[in-house]
Order: sequence, then structure tokens, then C-alpha cells
Amino acid sequence: MPSFDLLMQGFATAISPENLFFAFLGALMGTLIGVLPGIGPTSGIAMLLPLTTILPPTPAIIMLAGLYYGAMYGGSTTAILVNIPGEVASVPTAMDGYKLARKGQAGPALATAAISSFVAGTLSLVGLTFFAPTLAGFSLKFGPPEYFALMILALSVVVNLTGKSLVKGLIAGLLGFLIAVIGLDPMSGYARFSFGNVNMMSGIDFISVIIGLFAVSEVLSNVETHVVDVYKAKLTGLMPTLKDLRQITPTMLRSTVIGFFMGLLPGCSPGVTAFVAYDTEKRLSKHPEKFGTGILEGVAAPEGANNATTSGGFVPLMAFGIPSGPALAVLLGGFMMYGLQPGPTLFEKNADFVWAVIASMYIGNVMLLILNLPLVGLWAKLVRVPYPIMAPMVLVFSIIGAYSVRGKLFDIGVALFFGLIGWVMRKVELPASPLILCLILATILETSLKQSLSMSTGGLGIFFTRPISLTLITVALVLVAFSLYTRFKHPEKASEALAEESE
Repeated sequence: MPSFDLLMQGFATAISPENLFFAFLGALMGTLIGVLPGIGPTSGIAMLLPLTTILPPTPAIIMLAGLYYGAMYGGSTTAILVNIPGEVASVPTAMDGYKLARKGQAGPALATAAISSFVAGTLSLVGLTFFAPTLAGFSLKFGPPEYFALMILALSVVVNLTGKSLVKGLIAGLLGFLIAVIGLDPMSGYARFSFGNVNMMSGIDFISVIIGLFAVSEVLSNVETHVVDVYKAKLTGLMPTLKDLRQITPTMLRSTVIGFFMGLLPGCSPGVTAFVAYDTEKRLSKHPEKFGTGILEGVAAPEGANNATTSGGFVPLMAFGIPSGPALAVLLGGFMMYGLQPGPTLFEKNADFVWAVIASMYIGNVMLLILNLPLVGLWAKLVRVPYPIMAPMVLVFSIIGAYSVRGKLFDIGVALFFGLIGWVMRKVELPASPLILCLILATILETSLKQSLSMSTGGLGIFFTRPISLTLITVALVLVAFSLYTRFKHPEKASEALAEESE
């Protein structure tokens, strides 16, 4: 098979000492960036891009790619240990991972995240290796109506994230939309709900909102209840058992498929696919009521999906020069900086470079697994830190994370403000996850809707006359109907989950 022969040639280049070193360096820095809340792969690549000019193109891009997928690995650590999802993709992970840590199972949760990331990352690289041009061609069929329909499908997840009260969950989702419209209109550029404040014209950064709703509100809630040591549970083990691994294997495989194929679509970020994979597992599970109370499937699904999405995103990037998200858009700048024009000709004119980068990603995934699994014990011991010491550390990391995204003191104020909002939401039992999901989907939803209406001169029929958009909307309606039917037919499951969570 030609692709296999080219991949072997790529491995011959990737295993040179120089390329191995920069693959390791990128994976290590990516892990550290993922652990630190708020920085993220986009900022990390942007900060390192000017420094790579002293390097040849192959080791430079290998390092930047390693930083990108390494950040997806590291992002789960603080989400699981201290409920600080520094990236949107880590929000679903925190929903079950943090509960596992509270039960003394931080080790298995962290190991599950690393193993699921490795499996999904490696399998999705197989898709990148053998099917890149074909799959990228399919992604080009998506126009604004298809993206709008895809966002509607993603919004169907909200019904399963609402907790015991559907009304409260929908209110939280509506709050997410209201927050998203603050700032400049994405189409016209007019300021909306900024009240003349220059900082608000640039919009509310979702990382600051996430840090406030999860980390700061967690500290406020624990301080209010005079918690001395949240983590009194005995650490039961550092690795998942064979039974656990057999149980999460189907989850890892399904989340890989979801993440990879959704990663082909520009604008479909790892955060979106993580939510979709989490919701899919909840729908397919024999015990959906346990999701959100601390189960390994709730960690494996989002971690597998977001890492598969990172590999899937390289398909349209390399085959057509279309970045699927902000991080890959910055990486595209790295390609251009070296005179490498992504597209069909890249595989012909720069085959040695392309296959060396792809081969290095296989190696980088193994490096990340080797890096992360031995650290599980060290990270897990952090749960034994007394809460009077842990709480100030969480607040310091929260402030640093909020400030580091855009370098604005305003964002620190936003994080603290939403910390208070999150504390109130906990009081009245409004779930935070629907708010976050609607917040990240709102901009793409609004933009694709306006573009679609412009294409059809205001007619809604465009969504129902195009096969892909019609199919996606139909699937979304079926999923919502099924979720509502299940919820109202078995209302006792929600109360069972809440009872288990409070134990």
C-alpha cells in the first residue's frame, strides 16, 4: 500500500535524534501547557512560533504539532484533581473526573484519561494516514446551512446535561446564549450589550467563564461549608483494573470515531466533540443515571474524543490548507512561514516532510503515554493536600489562567464574577454544563444562520432542501425526542443519581 510505504519512510526521518528530541520537547511542553489552566494550545503555539525560525521546517513543525496534541493530554489533570477545566474540552472530563477524585479514585481517573487519549490519538492517526484526501473532500461539502444543522445537533446534547430539572437546564443554556451575544456582532461588527465598555466590546472570554463557574465557585462553596479537608477518602489504586479497561474499551473506540470525523469539520472544536461523545455514551449506557456521579466512562469519552479531534483536524489542514480551529490556524502560519503551502500539492512536492510529521505524531503519542502514566501517582497525591492550603492555590491558578488568555485584568474580574454566579447557581441547582456548551456553540450557530439566510435571501427552506443539513436536523430532533421520552418515562433515575452523588 503506497501510504504505508511512505509512512515507513516518514518513520525513518522521524526517529533521527534531532526530530525525536523536538517531538519529546513539544509533547512535554504541551503537557505542561495543558496542566496550566487558561493558556491552551493556541497561545502555546503562538508564543513558540517565532522561536522556531532558527530550526529547519521538519523539527519545528514536529515540535509545534507535539505541543498541540500534548496540551489535549495535559488538560485533564487539573479538571480531575481540582475541578479547573482550563480548556472547554476538559469540562465534560471534570463532570465525572472530579467526582472520582473526591472518592479517592484520582489515580484511575488520570490513568483512564491518559490511556483513552493514547488509544484515540493513535487510531485517528491511522485515519489521517490512509484516508486524508478522501475524508477532507467530504468536509468540503459543508457550507453554512450544514454547519448550522451540525450546531443544532450538538445543542441536542443540552437535554442530557440538564440534571434533574429540564427547565433549570434550559435556563442555564439560555444564559450561555445571552453571555455569547455580548461584544461585536460577528457579521455586522456592531457593538451589542457592551454599555460603552471597551473591554466588553471584545466579548466575554469563555475560559474566564469556565474558571469562574467551576474553580472559583467550588472554593466559595467549600469555604461556606467550612471544609477542612475535602479529600479524606483513601486512594484505592493508581491504575484502572482489567475489568475497568474492558468496560471503557467500547467507550474509547466510539469516542475516537466521533472525535475524528467531527474533527474534519472547520470550526468543530475539541470542546464540541467532547460534549457530543460524553452525551453519546450517556445515551448508550445501561446506567445513564450514574454519569455525573463519578464513573470512568465519563472520563474516557471526552478525553478520547478531544484527542481524536486534534488528529482529525490535520486532515483538512494538510490536504486542503483549511484549519479546523484556532490552534491549527496558528500552525498553518508556521507552514506558511517555511514556504510550505498546505493542499493537494503538499503531499507531492514535500512528501518527506509530510510523512515525517505524521510519523512523529505516532511516536509523540507513545511519548505522552510514557510521560503521563508514571506521573499519575504524583498527581494523585495532590488530593491529600489540606483544603486550607489547596483553596488559595486554586484561586491563584484561576487568576493566572484567566489573565493569561488575553492579558487583561478585566478577564480576572470576569472569572471572579462568574465564580459568584456559579455559587448562586449551585444554590438554586442550575447546572453549569448547558451554559458552557451553549456559550461555545453560540457564535458558530449565529454566524452560520446569518450566512445561510443571506444565501437564501431570508428563506428557511435552505436548511431542508440540502441533504446533509436535513439529515442532521432530523437526527437532532429524533435525539431530543428520545431524551425527553426517556426522561419523563423514567424520572426516578435522576433522583437515584443524585442520591448516589451525595453519598
